[in-house]
Amino acid sequence: MITRKGRYSFIFSDKPQILGYAAVAGPKESEGPLGKKFDKIYYDPKAGLDTWEEAESQLQKEALSIALSKSKLTAEDVDFVFSGDLLNQCISSSFGLKAYSIPYLGQYGACSTMAQTLIMGAIAHASGAARLCACVTSSHFCSAERQYRFPLEYGGQRTPTAQWTVTGSGCCILGTKKGNHPRICGATVGRITDLGVTDANNMGAAMAPAAASTILDFFADTGTSPQDFDRIYTGDLGFVGSKLLYDLTEKAGLNIRDKHRDCGLLIYDREVQDVHAGGSGCGCAASVLCSHILPGLENGRFKNALFIATGALMSPTSCQQGQTIPSIAHLVHISTDK
Repeated sequence: MITRKGRYSFIFSDKPQILGYAAVAGPKESEGPLGKKFDKIYYDPKAGLDTWEEAESQLQKEALSIALSKSKLTAEDVDFVFSGDLLNQCISSSFGLKAYSIPYLGQYGACSTMAQTLIMGAIAHASGAARLCACVTSSHFCSAERQYRFPLEYGGQRTPTAQWTVTGSGCCILGTKKGNHPRICGATVGRITDLGVTDANNMGAAMAPAAASTILDFFADTGTSPQDFDRIYTGDLGFVGSKLLYDLTEKAGLNIRDKHRDCGLLIYDREVQDVHAGGSGCGCAASVLCSHILPGLENGRFKNALFIATGALMSPTSCQQGQTIPSIAHLVHISTDK
């Protein structure tokens, strides 16, 4: 059963479980702090294929395959797959997953897609529409640069506020099974937020207001506080966006500094790796969730976590036309408490 909680949130009485999960990453990610935690690493950016876009599809295909294997399930067991990515028409998802022949519902939330797919999968399971769902997303540095910025051959200089698009993918299988699996307890669906940022090389500034809005909505709807949770993870705000998030939440009377971690700062070592303000991309929050956050819940390092993936809802067309960058953030409450 799904119960509304306040204006923007809801809780699950029968909490959907994350039965299995997998994280796949590229060469730069393997050199970061989480390098040993990924299920598979592709050291060739093209994954042995002809194009970067094909390689990104391979990331999703492999993440789903490993997550199914770890769940002791097959593609035939899955009722729906919710998936999306950054490329036009979500081609990484459709081309990557077509061979599985699982009923497919494409999603687009930019870098918030992992949280969005988890929300949609949890709703489908809790409503009885599906017994098992797969939730997957990906990004690739080279394919994203080609679409949103400049071809790599151009050699353009990156600004200090720029973030490095993660080459990676994450996949979760949702269902119900005996065992102490992480559970999705509730969620807050974000509102589109736009404070007028136009710089496509400063995603942190564009997305921080959306993260703050969703976090504040969740605590207002549920009557909880940061002290009720062990960790508050945001996706892809990076160094600049995280600082702005603190300013925005503290202005509203909420201090999350001691609980907060950002996936864009966890996946790379900014002191050693040339990533400027940190990581970004759909695959950033997804691969950190499936390599770091969920294992932390399963091994008892913490029990209660908020996962807030953030996304910039721009397109190459809107940027070229000088439009501002609307953003979104979706929140998922994950816990090992029954």
